[in-house]
Amino acid sequence: MGYEWDFGAMWAYRGMFLTGLWGTFRIAAVSIVLGVVFGAVLATMRLSARRALRLPALWITEFYRNTPPLVHFFWAYYALPVVLDISLSPYAAAVIALATQSGAFYAEVFRGGVQSIERGQWEGARAIGMSNRQALRRIVLPQAMQRMLAPFMERSFELIKTTALASTLAYADLLYQAMQVNSATFRPLEVYSTVALLFFVSLLLLSMLARVAEKRLLVSHVGG
Repeated sequence: MGYEWDFGAMWAYRGMFLTGLWGTFRIAAVSIVLGVVFGAVLATMRLSARRALRLPALWITEFYRNTPPLVHFFWAYYALPVVLDISLSPYAAAVIALATQSGAFYAEVFRGGVQSIERGQWEGARAIGMSNRQALRRIVLPQAMQRMLAPFMERSFELIKTTALASTLAYADLLYQAMQVNSATFRPLEVYSTVALLFFVSLLLLSMLARVAEKRLLVSHVGG
């Protein structure tokens, strides 16, 4: 007996899907910003000449890179309030989990981008009288940013998809809203196909924007 697809009900619940999509990108945007800050701090520590800074940053990075994201969500929502004696909403706990986990990956993106610049660039900058900070800002970072853009966007896309785990904390993201629609319609194939389509279209548009930004960075670098 063949399955009869019916997406009509999905249109009737379009408001819930759009609310969930907004929730997904709301939590993703905040987590990316905080993750970039956290990642920049970790990368700076990893690049430091001081062992007391490098080792803690290495341990933090490896911990988050080698443990499941779902554990980070549960730990942030259930364990962190107990340890710190605070109360966290599902939104706050999800942001903490996403920002710290993604920050560890961003740190490696930033560190790799800086270290990919040839040593001669630093030496040339010093030869014309620049300090290390000036060389980093004027010579190294403009080139490193171009090389970091692709892996940075890839990591950001992974973060956006990982937001689906926030539904386990009852945060009203796209997947959580989809589960509510499924409970009302009993049409799981249509519901989760709609979720996949919304993620696909959203990330495809972001990917196109990233390519445009990458081309502009390349043109500006060549022109400079």
